[in-house]
Amino acid sequence: MRDLAWGIAATGGIARTVGAVIAAEPGMRVAAVGSRDLGRAKALAATLGAESAHGSYAELCADPAVDAVYVATPHAQHLEVAEAAIAAGKAVLCEKPLAATMADAERMVRLAREVGIFLMEAMWMRFNPLIRRLTEDERFGEIRSVRASFGFTLPYDPAHRLWAPELGGGALLDLGIYPMGLAQLFLGQPESTHITGSLAPSGVDAEAGGLMRYPDGRRALVECSLLGTYANDASIVGTGMRADLDAPFWAPRRVVLSGPGMEPEEHLLADPADNGYAHELREVRDCLAENRTESAIMPLDESLAIMRVLADAQAQLR
Repeated sequence: MRDLAWGIAATGGIARTVGAVIAAEPGMRVAAVGSRDLGRAKALAATLGAESAHGSYAELCADPAVDAVYVATPHAQHLEVAEAAIAAGKAVLCEKPLAATMADAERMVRLAREVGIFLMEAMWMRFNPLIRRLTEDERFGEIRSVRASFGFTLPYDPAHRLWAPELGGGALLDLGIYPMGLAQLFLGQPESTHITGSLAPSGVDAEAGGLMRYPDGRRALVECSLLGTYANDASIVGTGMRADLDAPFWAPRRVVLSGPGMEPEEHLLADPADNGYAHELREVRDCLAENRTESAIMPLDESLAIMRVLADAQAQLR
């Protein structure tokens, strides 16, 4: 079977990181890079060994040498690029969150499902080997609570994408999706969320924290912030066992398990570089080989569910 040929939409830090993983992964290659700045596209294409560079995302999506498009643009541009890729019949791996708004996410999923094109949110946390192991560990019993935080100090600059509303900025979409996503993974969809926080001068959320409530008193305590540095760790507590995830919890290299009647267990990531990116890329490859249009590990309904939680949290702060 020939290599899976990727087109990379954008040239920022995450595009470079994931592009390098694609270039190093057996059975895959970067075929093309697209950007609104052709010079930047050519530079990244040369770095990743891609044959082509395009000065627009539309040209990238139309490139016949491309099988799948990795969307690494700012959130507000996700729909535009994904829509072009889907229309061109290309599989799509889209950076998290799936879109900047609930309406955009719903449209993206509807378009992909209508024509039977593969679409998946690039939530690499779900593909981390240690987190995957936790989802399969029955010793938790009934999971009662999740606690997670993600925060760092980012000086205010209205031109920076995280502070700019037109680029889908704010703490919730970039940072909050991880603690809320961890809660969703282990507790499911909340009955309600109660969020407090503050807004930046630009109007985007600068920080947020709160309680996600689930049936029978189960709960998640989540925090995210662009105003201060947090522990960035997490814990998952069940009736039979707890798990403590070292920082950064969304890509942990160490997890400690403990509970009644058991010796504490320390699990380390065998390869520090094996943090989830390669696994999500392999999931795309495997799904395409099996003619599946959605991933069982990161289903589209799950992506829409977390978008609803994020949208609700944003609304509570405005």
